[in-house]
Amino acid sequence: MSDGPDVLVVDDETQLADLFAMWLQQDWAVATAYDGEEALEMLSDSLEVVLLDRRMPGRSGDDVLREIRDVGCDCRVVMVTAVDPDFDIIEMGFDDYLVKPVSKDELVEVVQSVSRRADYEADVQRYYSLVSKKALLEAEKTEWELEDNEEYRRLRERVDRLRKRVDDTVSGMTSHDDFVGAFQDLRSEN
Repeated sequence: MSDGPDVLVVDDETQLADLFAMWLQQDWAVATAYDGEEALEMLSDSLEVVLLDRRMPGRSGDDVLREIRDVGCDCRVVMVTAVDPDFDIIEMGFDDYLVKPVSKDELVEVVQSVSRRADYEADVQRYYSLVSKKALLEAEKTEWELEDNEEYRRLRERVDRLRKRVDDTVSGMTSHDDFVGAFQDLRSEN
């Protein structure tokens, strides 16, 4: 996988895919794919969000989603589809689900939301890693050794900065769905 867009819009309705891309391109680098095969060819390490239609000729969105997860592409996937959700969604690996028609505001909001959740997840993982190291050092070293060590002081500063960033992210989550999604993401990593 190589450098590419931040957001990939995948829909066989070319005019709709292009419209979605136009709505998002003010804030993100956006690419479009008009079928599942093309979408899979466009996967990249820079990809943050895939907006994916479920019903497409050839490779369905469901198949594309499975392949995205199977190859380990670390992006968020939002199903944007005319297919009403049913119990089959329970085991699907998407991050959010929008039923068409969707407005520009809904689309922009969901991309922002899943991006925030991804940032939050990464920050929380880094935060707990640093806190663990800090706690280990505090359990093994004397107070004098800790206070006299520059690396430990920098570690404390990093922990404090990251704690503030995580707190700021949580305070910026505007809906119950943001919180639920963020915590589900964290739980699925463990």
